[in-house]
Amino acid sequence: MDKHLLLVHAHPDDESINNGATMAKYVAEGVGVTLVTCTAGEMGEILVPELEHLAADKDDALADQRKIELDNAMKHLGVTDYRWLGGFGTYRDSGMKWHEDGHAIPADTIHENAFWHADLTEAANHLVAVIREVRPQVLVAYDEFGNYGHPDHIQAHRVATYAASLAAVESYRRDLGPAHDIAKIYWNAMSESRLREGLRRLREAGDTTTFEGMDPDGPMPPFVNPDADLAAVIDGTAFHQQKMDALAAHATQITTDGPFFALSNNVGVEAWGFEYYRLAKGAKGSLLNGDGLETDLFSGLE
Repeated sequence: MDKHLLLVHAHPDDESINNGATMAKYVAEGVGVTLVTCTAGEMGEILVPELEHLAADKDDALADQRKIELDNAMKHLGVTDYRWLGGFGTYRDSGMKWHEDGHAIPADTIHENAFWHADLTEAANHLVAVIREVRPQVLVAYDEFGNYGHPDHIQAHRVATYAASLAAVESYRRDLGPAHDIAKIYWNAMSESRLREGLRRLREAGDTTTFEGMDPDGPMPPFVNPDADLAAVIDGTAFHQQKMDALAAHATQITTDGPFFALSNNVGVEAWGFEYYRLAKGAKGSLLNGDGLETDLFSGLE
């Protein structure tokens, strides 16, 4: 079986945050990896002072910079097949604002070409064409809440889910290629127990700034998942540095003295080297670890 993994993300940098180690691991194993990014992240905050003029409320030219950053990140991960949904510039970053409850919601003003406003069938058809071309056995996307409520993440979930369904229909849009049914679909996840353990170790070491305000024994934000909901974990610790380098490549979005890089010693490796998933479609394989989690997203498909 020629294994192929397809990942759908909303903005440049989302892929490295959620799946950087997974992508690097599968590339190293010779698995085909395709990334589809839905927007260029035009509304992102800019952490590099000399590039602040690129912001949406100034020159509105951040897209080209983030394209360069994605190029550099993919070099670190070894991914050569990465695409923009519908082509670069087809859909614009929708932006967001924070709800008082701590999750993202749509902004008050949204650009007319924003991904949030995209026609679902049109956007899905762009992805159907990719699915039928690369014919992945595994798709990775967001959950229905986009992990934390960002409208582009929610829309990426909708587009990926709808496209996967349409792509499998023999009689649907034959012009987009022969039908293909994706065997397994996963949603990005974060382990509650591992996050609480990491936070506890940081707090015990006197670190009160990393993930400031989060209590290891308190309520967790919406992107954290109960361990009972998890189906798979990829041990990407051997690719931890590649993931960190990919994150650093997204320089306008991630600062090297921020929480991604402030995690010290082995805590950082454990926090960002293991990537968790929920199973949304398909049967759980038999290659499990001691916690009953799959250790290979292709488990059961051999």
